[in-house]
Amino acid sequence: MLETTFRTTGIIFFLLWFTIFLSYGQEKKVAGAGYSVVEELDVKVEMRDGVRLSTNIYRPDAPGRFPVLLTRTPYGNGGKGNRFAHYFVNRGYAVVTQDTRGRYESEGVFDALQSEAPDGYDTQQWIGKQPWCNGKIGTYGGSYVGFTQWISSPLQSPYLIAMMPSITFTDFHDEVYQNGVFRLELWGLWSYEMTTPFNCVLDSIIKQPNDILMTLPLIDQDKKLGWKVPFLRDWLLHPEHDRYWDRTCIGDGYPRINASACNIGGWYDIFLKATIANYIKMTSPSILPEIRKKQKLLIGPWVHNLGKRKVGDLDFGESAELNEMVMMKQWFDNQLKGIDNGILDEPPVKIFVMGENRWRYENEWPLARTDYQKFYFHSGGNANTLSGNGSMDTIPSNDPKADRYIYDPENPVPTIGSMGPYDQRPVETRNDVLIYDTNPLLEDVEVTGPVNAVVYASSSAKNTDFTAKLVDVYPDGRAIRICEGIIRADHRNPSFPPSNIEPGKIYEYKIDLWATSNVFKKGHKIRVEISSSNFPRFDRNLNTGNYFATDTTLVKAEQIIYHNAEYPSAIVLPIIRK
Repeated sequence: MLETTFRTTGIIFFLLWFTIFLSYGQEKKVAGAGYSVVEELDVKVEMRDGVRLSTNIYRPDAPGRFPVLLTRTPYGNGGKGNRFAHYFVNRGYAVVTQDTRGRYESEGVFDALQSEAPDGYDTQQWIGKQPWCNGKIGTYGGSYVGFTQWISSPLQSPYLIAMMPSITFTDFHDEVYQNGVFRLELWGLWSYEMTTPFNCVLDSIIKQPNDILMTLPLIDQDKKLGWKVPFLRDWLLHPEHDRYWDRTCIGDGYPRINASACNIGGWYDIFLKATIANYIKMTSPSILPEIRKKQKLLIGPWVHNLGKRKVGDLDFGESAELNEMVMMKQWFDNQLKGIDNGILDEPPVKIFVMGENRWRYENEWPLARTDYQKFYFHSGGNANTLSGNGSMDTIPSNDPKADRYIYDPENPVPTIGSMGPYDQRPVETRNDVLIYDTNPLLEDVEVTGPVNAVVYASSSAKNTDFTAKLVDVYPDGRAIRICEGIIRADHRNPSFPPSNIEPGKIYEYKIDLWATSNVFKKGHKIRVEISSSNFPRFDRNLNTGNYFATDTTLVKAEQIIYHNAEYPSAIVLPIIRK
C-alpha cells in the first residue's frame, strides 16, 4: 500500500506542472485563434540579489503588446513547442514560464518556498517593462505553483491583475503541521523527490517507503535515505509558527492584495482548508470592495489532481469533469482583456455536491442557511470495531460507561488509500478504532460546510493524538471516507503555547475535519471513527511527551473517550435543509 502511495504522490507532485496540459485540445478551436508563436527559451532574468532564473517566453509573432500569463514552477518550465503556451499565444496572450530558484536551469540554491515572494515580484516587474507586455499579468498553476502566485501578491506589483491559483496554500507552516501533527507522508515524500541526486531513480532506492517513514528519530530520515534533505530538517526543527516561517506565510498581508483570484480546490485535496481560507480572507470586510467582488471559489470532488470523474473508490459522473483550459480562458479573457463573458455575473461560489453529484452555485462560504447540528456519541462502553455497540444521534449523551482502547505507536492505524473517497472497512476491524453510527437514514441528509468533532478524552500518556473521521456507510456495507482530522494533545488550546497533558485528566479536544459537501442518501448511515493514529499520513505520537522529532522511545497509551452529560462528545455537522 505504501509503495503505491509513494508512487502516486510522486506522480502528483513531480508532474503537477504538466497536469493542465492534459486538457489541451479538448476545447474546440476558437474563432480568431490565429497568432503564430515566437519562442525565446532559457532567458536569464536577474533577481534583486543577482541570481538569474531560467525563463521561457512565448509570444505572438505580431507587433503590439499583449496580456501575459505567468507561471513559476519548481517542476520544470517546459520547453520548445510548449502546447499550453502555444494554445494561449494563438489566442492573443504572451506566456511566461519560469524555473524557480535552484531548479533546472535557474541559478541559486533551492530552499523550498523561502524565496518565492521576492522572486515572484521581481519577475512580475521585469515582465511589465517588456515591449510585448501591455501592463497586465495573470498568474496560474496549482500546489507549489499556486503558492508562488499568492506569496508575491501582497508586494503589489502594479502589473499583477488576476490570479488563478488551484489546490494550494498561503501559510506553509499550517500545511506542514496540522494541529501540531507533522504531515509525514505528504512532506516527507515530497522532500525526498525534490532533493533526489542527479541520475538517481527514487523508486529504485526506496523499495518500501515505510522503511523511511518509520525512521526514528524522525529528523534522521535523510540519513536513512542516503542524501541530505536540509529543508526537511528545518521543518522538523521548527514545529511552532516562529519566525522561520515568516517568508512562507502571507499573514496579515491579504488587504494589500489588489488582484482578483479564482480559487479552485477539491473536497479531497491535501490543501482544501487553505483554498477555502484564501477565499474567505479575500472576501472579508478588510478587503477593498472592488477587489472583494472579484473573488471566486470552485470546489469539485477531486484529490490533488483536478477535473477527474473517477476519484478513489467512486465515480462522480461526467459532470465532475473539469476542462481547465476553457475555464482559464474565460477567466483571463474577462480579467485581462475586459471581455464581458458573464463570469462575474455568476454567484461567487460553485460547489460540487457529492452524493447528488451535481454542481450548485452559492453566494457565500460557509452557507448562511447552515443548521449546525451536534450528533452525540453513545455506547454501552464497547464502541470498538464494527462489532461494537457505538451509536450516534442528536440526543444528548448521558452514558454511564466510557469507551477505551490502547494506542500502540508500534502498530498505528494505517492510512487507507490516498486522500480520496476510499472504503475504510480494513481499519474498522481494529480494536483501537471506535465506531459511532446513526441508524439508517429515513431521508437524504445534506452536509455542506465545515465539520468539527468535540471529543472529551483522557490518556495515560503525557502527550498523544486523537483522530476523527466522517464516513458515509452504504447499504452494501462500504464505508467511504468523507473527511478527517487530527489533533496533538499538547495543541489542544491554540491560544496558549503547547503543553503536555496530565495523565488521567479529562480534556476537551476540538478536532477540525476541514469541510465537505455530501448528501448522505436515504438508507445510508453517518459514521464517525475515533482513534489516535493515521499513519503514514501523519507522524506517530510516541506518547512520551518528549520532543517528537528526536524521540526514539515508544510507549503504549490507554485512551478513554467520554460521552455523558458532563462530557458530551459529538460531531458537529453543517446540515443544509431543502
